[in-house]
Amino acid sequence: MNQAYQLGIQGEQFAVEYLTSNGVKILETNWKAGNNEIDIIGSENNILLIIEVKTRSSDYFIAPYASVNKTKQNILIRAANLYILKNNWKGETRFDIISIVIENNSPPKIEHIKDAFYPRIM
Repeated sequence: MNQAYQLGIQGEQFAVEYLTSNGVKILETNWKAGNNEIDIIGSENNILLIIEVKTRSSDYFIAPYASVNKTKQNILIRAANLYILKNNWKGETRFDIISIVIENNSPPKIEHIKDAFYPRIM
């Protein structure tokens, strides 16, 4: 496995620990439908959470969350729609980003951006 992939796996593990310690129930991790993937699906207060995790070894040039551009958002929205249809979800859905920076042997810096973006009518 390459370093970037391993860093991503480590970041997702930190994100799951962070979310569960903050009362989020984890429903799925790395949920896939075709080419679409959602890093973490959770629930909190009857809200379905669609969570994208971005992990970097530095935020010197750009914060990890900044890489969730419109293309990535559209992929997440498509995947969320598939999950919602498959599971007959009728409630509210929220799109979050968890941005993680893991530098050297320091504890990870975790930033949870709730309602990071909203689905657009296409």
